[in-house]
Amino acid sequence: MSRTPLDRLALVLVIIGALNWLLMGIFSYDLVAAIFGGNNTFLSRTIYTLVGLAGLYCISLLFRESEPARDTQ
Repeated sequence: MSRTPLDRLALVLVIIGALNWLLMGIFSYDLVAAIFGGNNTFLSRTIYTLVGLAGLYCISLLFRESEPARDTQ
């Protein structure tokens, strides 16, 4: 299945969110909050919102039909 730039951006944001949750689970360390000055700052809340929206968008990737394989010969 070919990925659009929006698909790739959403996947990157979801991966960032997953890594942040990994750090929270193992070390109780919120990387987003540390980088952007706390978990209640505008920038942190924006990142959390974008990651959440990207997660919702990625649900659509589960239900997309795959394209048939192309013959490269």
